[in-house]
Order: sequence, then structure tokens, then C-alpha cells
Amino acid sequence: MSKMYNVAVAGATGAVGLEMLKTLEKRNFPVKSLRLLASARSVGKQLEFKGEKIPVEEMTNDSFKGIDIALFSAGASRSKDFAKACVESGAVMIDNSSAFRMVPDVPLVVPEINPEDAFQHKGIIANPNCTTIIMLVALNPLYKLSPIRRIIVSTYQCSSGAGQKGMNELLTQTADYVNGRPIVPQVFPFQYAFNLFSHNTAIGPNGYNEEEMKMVNETRKIMHDANISVCPTCIRIPTIRSHAEAITIEQERKVSVEEALAALAKAPGVKIVNDAATNHFPMPIESNDQYDVLVGRVRDDLSCPKGLALFVCGDQLLKGAAQNAVQIAEVLASRNA
Repeated sequence: MSKMYNVAVAGATGAVGLEMLKTLEKRNFPVKSLRLLASARSVGKQLEFKGEKIPVEEMTNDSFKGIDIALFSAGASRSKDFAKACVESGAVMIDNSSAFRMVPDVPLVVPEINPEDAFQHKGIIANPNCTTIIMLVALNPLYKLSPIRRIIVSTYQCSSGAGQKGMNELLTQTADYVNGRPIVPQVFPFQYAFNLFSHNTAIGPNGYNEEEMKMVNETRKIMHDANISVCPTCIRIPTIRSHAEAITIEQERKVSVEEALAALAKAPGVKIVNDAATNHFPMPIESNDQYDVLVGRVRDDLSCPKGLALFVCGDQLLKGAAQNAVQIAEVLASRNA
């Protein structure tokens, strides 16, 4: 990567924004200049990047002048509000929100799967939902062996999916529970500590909530396969920052466990954790702060002759959000290497 880039991070003070800064630095993205953008209440704060203190600026329509790549983690409404100004300034907007994911001419990109789609952008590239990314990084190597016709997935989603406020609520409620204090839900509709509940997005007329339908629709778009059937159940569980998913797939031909493990072992972004002798398989606590998706418990589906079952964990803030966005920026930069 010989070219250097003027980069903006929108929503820089949020949980994902902070991880974007860390990831840009850790992966040594070729940053020429960095502009940190947030709401007016964050103005005056300073964040560190490569040993330098950078002030946070209020995001306005003029914030993107001279910017090459804008990483957005400010939420769907803010992405919609500033998309026009960002694109018209000449910047490429890599958006972590749900605002543009299903817009037909906006690429929805997981770099391990469909990096070439990024170059079809018209100023905006969408980052998929965290649950979809983590699932498909694990499934793409298996899809290459034989097309997947059906996916049944149950997700166990951590508190960071609701941002810093979600993580804070879990920690506060845990302390309240341990110390015998009343638990008063504020961010989530139900007690979060020592509990689990169905993902609290709205239920549609088909009985599936918004989070679940993201997995259905985004999977088809990313894989360029409208015939994949997806049956998701999304659950919030009291962990901090890594999602877990139990996945069962049916393929066009029977893929053996050995063949699947061999493909996964060579796949980018995947780390196999599959020690049956010690019952050691993917765990959220071991995928925290990791770039790879952990994959294990790979086994035959006893109910389906062409089926496999597996269990995965991935850091929601990294591969599920900030890391994937930075990887998309790396894909764009690769054209100028």
C-alpha cells in the first residue's frame, strides 16, 4: 500500500469507533491524516492514535472535505443524515449501520468472501450485521466445497451489540445482583445479568425479529445466492463482546467432517478450536480481542444426510464491526498498492 489516505472516523468515541482507531493502528493502515468525528457533546475530548492526541470534532456536512475514506459507526440515522455530504465530498463511506445494507446498488462486503464487490461502489460500501459476518466467515469455506442450501442458526449475542451502554448495563446489573441490590433495566427491556432473552428488535408479521431477518437477507446478498434458506433465532446472553452461534447446514452434496475441517484450516479469518478429547471448543471469552472467528464442534448432522453442525464465536466489536470495516478499506487501498 504505497498511497496514504486521509481517513475520518464518524462516531469515534463509541465502542465501535474506538475499536476502529485501534484496528487502523494495529493493522498499520496507511493513514496520512485522521479526523475524529462525533456529536457536539464529545467535542473537547482527545483520543490517541499512534502516540498522538487527536481532538474530537463535531460532525457536520463540511467534515468530509479532503477525506478519502470515512469509517462510519455513528448509527443508522446519522449515516443517512451525512451520507450525501460524505459522498459528494469525494470520500468513500464505509458504513457500519443497517442504513444501506439492502440498498441494491450498495455493496455489502465481507473481505474474506466477496472483496471484489467493494469496487462496484457508488460512494457507499455497507458493513454487514455482526451476526451475519461471523456466521459467513465460517460457512464460506464450506460453501466452496458444496453450495449450502439451508442454514439453521441460533445466535447467543453479547452486550456490546448494544454499544458501550449495553456493556455498562450488564456490568452494573451483575454488580447489583451480586450485592443484593434491585435490578432496574434501562437499556434492555428485561434483566440482562444472569438471564437471556430473545433479541429485542421488533417482531415482524412472519414471526421473525429484525435481527433475524438481517441474517436471512444479508446472507443471500453477500453470497450472491437467492436460494439459500436461513432459519435464525437470535438470543441476547450476558457476555461482554463476543457473539456465539450454533449453526446447522444442509449442502448439495455430503461433505465429510474431515473435508470440512481441512477447508476451514486453510480459510482466511478462521481459527479451528476443536479438541474433543478435552471438550474444548469455541468460547466467547477466548474470542474476545481476536481477529479470527473461532470454529469448532464440527460434526455430522444426525438428522440430515447432507448436513453438518458447527459452533462459532467471534468478537462482535472487531470482526463483527470495526475490523471488517477496516478490512474493506484495505481492499480499496490494495488497488493502489
